[in-house]
Amino acid sequence: MIELDFDKTGGLLPAIAADYESGEVLMLAYMNRAAWENTLSTGKATYYSRSRDKLWVKGERSGHTQQVREIRIDCDRDTILLKVEQAGGAACHKGYASCFFTKIVNGSETIAEKKLFNPEEVYKK
Repeated sequence: MIELDFDKTGGLLPAIAADYESGEVLMLAYMNRAAWENTLSTGKATYYSRSRDKLWVKGERSGHTQQVREIRIDCDRDTILLKVEQAGGAACHKGYASCFFTKIVNGSETIAEKKLFNPEEVYKK
């Protein structure tokens, strides 16, 4: 088994998801050991949701899954980089391709991407 340093950061490691082809950073989430092991065994990006306090397979509600194509870990073994195929083109739960859709220009915020879906329609409660 591949050992990562979950102890150093209190059990959660940052996990960056980037588009496999373009390299664009899609999102940052966290993985605990169970999320890491599930990602390795299924090939589907699985994270630990801090707000819901449970494992979360990306796209389980929206259908915008992430198929892992390559995994890299940093030199300290405490950060994960997933290169993924993003289903539906959108990683962000607010409807954008990337969670990093807000751009700061001259001290002001601007939206730098076009919305790909309406979250109210996708995440009906």
